[in-house]
This record gives sequence, structure tokens and C-alpha cells, in this order.
Amino acid sequence: MASFGGFIRKSPSDRLRRFFSTRNVSVPDDFDWSSNGRGTALVKSVEELLAGLPERQQDAVKAELDLLASLADKDGMTAAEQVCAGQNIDIEGLAGIQEVLLFLAIDHPTEIDRVSVQASMLRRNGGRNWAAFQFDDDRKPWDLNSQIARDAFLTDTVAILDLPNHRKRVADWFETVRVHPITGEATTLTQATIYVEERAESELGFGPSATLERHVVPKVLEVGIACDVQARVVEISAKGGKKARDQYARAFSKHFAPHSEAPVQMPRRDVMLDILKQAPDFDIEPADGIERIEVSSLEFHATGGGYVRIEKRGEGESVYQFIERRFGHNSPLRAGGWQILAATVRIILTPTDGQRRRTLTVTLRLPNTTTLPNKTEKDRQFVFNLLERWGLLAAPHADFDVVEVA
Repeated sequence: MASFGGFIRKSPSDRLRRFFSTRNVSVPDDFDWSSNGRGTALVKSVEELLAGLPERQQDAVKAELDLLASLADKDGMTAAEQVCAGQNIDIEGLAGIQEVLLFLAIDHPTEIDRVSVQASMLRRNGGRNWAAFQFDDDRKPWDLNSQIARDAFLTDTVAILDLPNHRKRVADWFETVRVHPITGEATTLTQATIYVEERAESELGFGPSATLERHVVPKVLEVGIACDVQARVVEISAKGGKKARDQYARAFSKHFAPHSEAPVQMPRRDVMLDILKQAPDFDIEPADGIERIEVSSLEFHATGGGYVRIEKRGEGESVYQFIERRFGHNSPLRAGGWQILAATVRIILTPTDGQRRRTLTVTLRLPNTTTLPNKTEKDRQFVFNLLERWGLLAAPHADFDVVEVA
């Protein structure tokens, strides 16, 4: 965990002073809150101030500052923005992540845990402990507000974790607002963090008499879900591998979307669409069994908020030829200020053994959405491998472990 020294140096003095006041830390009237240069003197003064507190209080304040310091980065700021927007908490005008976190710790302390969980989910996005599942766009409603469904899903979570049913558990349901980094479009998500009492561990520690004693330390596991009702996507963040996350997805489908077909897992990798600014020469091999490939649609976003989608299918004219013929030098492929936001690629397979011709269609959307619904796992992996070969996918995200709450 990050040290709080850097956090102290970058924090506004007025907000820092109020934080210590609300934690019942007595500060001398002549305490120097100024942070000159790197602020080393201020950090040392704060450490001396905390050293004079009773041990329990000292540990509690230091632990809280360490937590805030661990959130003081880009992911922490994004998490705070998403959580605060979902809870209608105004953080406009606050000077940076340090002031935002101190403001929440002082005035909205329960939101700090949500920000911590949200930052953890952002860091794990696309990693080994994260998966996204796509439902068909069948227009059938999801019953996310049903308390019966929520309780049943919570019970299933305990079963998936293979823990006894008497384990304590609680689910924190809340809303966040996710802003698309390219278009600025805001999407409200319904999220839940499920906390479950794990098997306790035995650890050595000092007792009241300053002798070593063995203590039973309770542990907590967390499982996170994020639901985008509009896009029909559910994200699962949890340990346990693919098998466990598939179980969570099936449990979600059973309790919240019982009238829809089971979802399929979506590969989540950053997409790279710049190579589609001109007609691509897709590299294919005889063993691929591909008859032809076409880019059937392109979506563009312009600086200032413009949007256009151009679709053209058929063997007579490609979408690139169509755009050139209709727009010439003014086409979004050539004019300045336009960026490819999404593209749909159709892979037409060579018929074999008298079978009908099959087409696999995949849509790529910035920054990291790759949809290939209603196909077999074999088809999805085949297309995924092709996208990697063609340079349409960035390298995998680094893996992050699920944060366990002690």
C-alpha cells in the first residue's frame, strides 16, 4: 500500500486540517500546515503529531491515510468521479484527487469504500479476475431492483465461493456514471459489491501483556458486478477463474434476466482502429477457410461532438469506395477532426462439405469493446485470433488481483 507521505505533501492544508479535526486529533494552534518545496517538513510534523496519539487511534488514522494515498492516482480519480456522479455528490471545483478524497472522507465517509472498490475494478478491467458478458438485445427487462432477486443472487454467491451458508454476507447496491472517453456520452450503471465472510486465519500478534499470542483474524472476500442495462452487458470482477465467473453470470441471468438467453463472454481488449483509415489488406491463410472479408460499417466521432455512421455491404463496392465516391476530400477518412469510433467486420467463410456459406460478424468499438454474440466458443476464439493477427487488438492488460478487505 502507498505511503501517506506523498498524499500529505499534495493535500490542501485547509482540507487536511479539517480531516484531522474530524478524527479527534488535537493539533497545536501554531502547527505549520505549509508545504514548502517537497513538503518533507510537513510530513515529519504530521508523523510526530500522530506519534503522540494513543496507539489504537494512531493506527486507525494512519491506516485511513494509507488507504486514501492508495487511491490518489488516475484510476482513483475516475472511480471518484463515477461514484460521485451516481450519488449526486458535487466535486466540481475541488483541486485534484487529494482534495476529492479528503472531502469524501470528511463529508461522505461511506463513499470511500465504494471509490476503493470502483478503483479496484478499473485496475482489473480486462485482467484475469474480470470478465464481461453480453446478453442478446431482446428488449426483455432486467429486474435489478427486486429485493427477492438480490437476496437470491447473494445466496448463490456464497454457494459459488464454496463457503458454508452461515457465513455473514452483505451486498452494497449503488449507481455510478461512466463517461465514454471519446464521445463524452454518460451511461448510468447499476453496481453491487458483495462482501462475504471468508474462513478466518490464525496469525501471531502481540497481546495486552506484550507477549506473542495467536489471534483469529476474520477475512472478507468481495465480488463486484456492474450492469449496463442499455448495452445489455454485465461485468464480473471476482477471483476463482473462468468457471466461477461463468457461474456468477448464470446466477445473474437466472435471478435478474430469467426471460433472456444466457449471455456469452465478451473479450475485453483495447481496440486499435487507425489501420482502418484506409482499405486494409487483411492477412489470411489457406487454413483459415475464409472466402473474403469486408468492413461493412464505420462510425466516426468528430472533435466538438459530431457523429456519423456509414454502412455499405456487398461485393460490388466496398465501404471505402462508397465513402470516396460520395464525399471525396471531405470524407471523415481524409478530413481533419474525425476519429474512427467503431467498425464492423464481416468474415465470410468458405462453404465446406455442402454446407451453406457462414458469416461471422464482429463489431469493434473504442476504447475496448469487442462484440461477437450468438456464436460458439470455437467461433469466438477463431475471430479473436484473427483480430490479434490483424493488429486490431492491443496487448492484454496487466493482471491485478482482487483486493481483499481485512
